[in-house]
Amino acid sequence: MVDLNTRYDQFRARGLGVAIISYDSVAVLKNFGDRKGIRIPMLSDPESKIIRSFGILNENVDKTSPVYGIPFPGTYVLDAKGVVKSKYFHDDFTERFSAGSVLAREFGATGAETTHVDTPYITLSYSASDAAFAPGRRITLIVDLDFKPKMHVYAPGVEGGYIPIDWTMTQSKSWMALDAAYPASRKVHLQAINETVPVYDSHVRITRDIIVGQNAEVGPALTPDRILTVDGSFRYQACDDKECYVPRTIPLQWKFKVGEMETERVPAEMRRRP
Repeated sequence: MVDLNTRYDQFRARGLGVAIISYDSVAVLKNFGDRKGIRIPMLSDPESKIIRSFGILNENVDKTSPVYGIPFPGTYVLDAKGVVKSKYFHDDFTERFSAGSVLAREFGATGAETTHVDTPYITLSYSASDAAFAPGRRITLIVDLDFKPKMHVYAPGVEGGYIPIDWTMTQSKSWMALDAAYPASRKVHLQAINETVPVYDSHVRITRDIIVGQNAEVGPALTPDRILTVDGSFRYQACDDKECYVPRTIPLQWKFKVGEMETERVPAEMRRRP
């Protein structure tokens, strides 16, 4: 809720209303909303009727548990007629798509500072959906490529010994990098080699998500002021219509502020019972 609340104005500016549905009581939601300054409408579904109607009740939870009734955490994006256009869900209630990731996926928005790397062949820019988040968030990393005149790079899947672009990430126990999402390439016939190959030769955006671990997992990687550094690299070989140039690798580095999890509970008399 706090994450969505920080991005509330950005959703509104893009024409979206935002509402939160929770199995918590009105009293619990008001207590939390007052403490955290939540501006988003919070809707109480204490018997999980709406949660069940959407088919997202978490049946992995013991029915005798006080938290039985929670949904699988997720976000629906609806159009003006109420039709679901996209959805962002996890099987584990401890992992969540960040609000920034949803904004990046739906609107191309970035929430962190952009770094630009200029080379004789391409300009590479990289950023992220979020500059700060809590443990357990799934965020989106972004790489943009812009090409100098007559330049192209080979897309993944190219054959014949050509070198495709390749975005790699360092391995870590503190976070997990998912596969990069490469956009569709363009098939181009290169007269110099008389071959048709998949290339990128105009602006292209590549994204990949990382899932940050919980406190125990991400803690060892944090600085004293809770900064997390995530490293990767981008390898490419630029070519023009006559020749290909020596492959290059550009180092990538993101720094994020990782906040603390909310641990304050509502008064005992408001808490759910099994």
